[in-house]
Amino acid sequence: MKRKTRIGLVTSGGDCQGLNAAIRGVGKSLFQYVDNIEIFGMYDGYRGLMERDYKFMEPSDFSGIIAQGGTILGTSRQKYIPGKAIVDKDGNDMMPAMLDTYNRLNLDCLVILGGNGTQKSAKLLKDAGMNVITLPKTIDNDIYGTDQTFGFQSAADIATSVIDYIHTTALAHSRIFLVEVMGRDAGWLTLTAGIAGGADVILIPEIPYDIEKVASLIEARKRKGRTFSIVAVAEGAISKDDKILSEEERRKKKDANPHSTISYDIAAQLERLTGQEARVTVPGHYQRGGPACPYDRVLATRFGTAAARMIMNREYGYMVGVVGDEIVKVPLDEAASRTKFLPVDHPLIQTARDTSTSFGD
Repeated sequence: MKRKTRIGLVTSGGDCQGLNAAIRGVGKSLFQYVDNIEIFGMYDGYRGLMERDYKFMEPSDFSGIIAQGGTILGTSRQKYIPGKAIVDKDGNDMMPAMLDTYNRLNLDCLVILGGNGTQKSAKLLKDAGMNVITLPKTIDNDIYGTDQTFGFQSAADIATSVIDYIHTTALAHSRIFLVEVMGRDAGWLTLTAGIAGGADVILIPEIPYDIEKVASLIEARKRKGRTFSIVAVAEGAISKDDKILSEEERRKKKDANPHSTISYDIAAQLERLTGQEARVTVPGHYQRGGPACPYDRVLATRFGTAAARMIMNREYGYMVGVVGDEIVKVPLDEAASRTKFLPVDHPLIQTARDTSTSFGD
């Protein structure tokens, strides 16, 4: 009798749109093309792998989930010591427990869906002797080796909608409105939503801003009869003054700041410099929620089916990516090696500048 092929599915880190579409792509392809396939879904990411908490998945588990947000398996964040270990809350190395689960289930491969940090932690599992294939999910679009991650376009659609809706109230009250967009230390999401939403100013981590220049632009708009301004602010935006500080100095400054996020700090400064009322909108985790947009459903499905083909070909140690419109295999060592920040000479930045959008520089 032919040996069973046994696969583990893990969704790790923060949730985002398209996870279930990717899970579906993996499962449906494997059940269609592989005889004697068994798939185990690990509950709550690496926690399920650590604690042998999993679900034996039937073909029906992969039906009706393509439009469902979140992840049917649940997810969690585990503490990661860069390049060394995945540990529990007490600092204990959990790799032996995960390897034990992998071996007890006699798995042929783990398919791990996650963001930038997950690629790095998945490399540790690979280095420990597990066969691993990863899929790139994050609204930040900051994973090296792929042009696009699933979840990004859905979040961009939501952030753009927020900016669209803010325009009318900003105009009605002649206010400055700041919309704070997720993305951590990469500006892809803020740039995309800012351009699509017609923001007047876009502040991203890769281009440190000068608050005086932002204020001057807003004053110039007022002189031209444009009574309101929209500022798209990345949660990781940084001023030129703060950029030159050490990490410890920035941390101390942040701890002493009475404002909860960067946008509230910028709003207070702009009110002082312009005399114009400023308001802040922080859509927050709303950007990660709800069903995936059609683009992400298709992309996640393509990634999932590509992972299934790699399993069938026993091609392990790769992240599935897309370059142009072509699905590619990215060595996991390469994908985990760095973060894909937004290049300051990226064509989209010039596109924004060509439409009179300021980056505060």
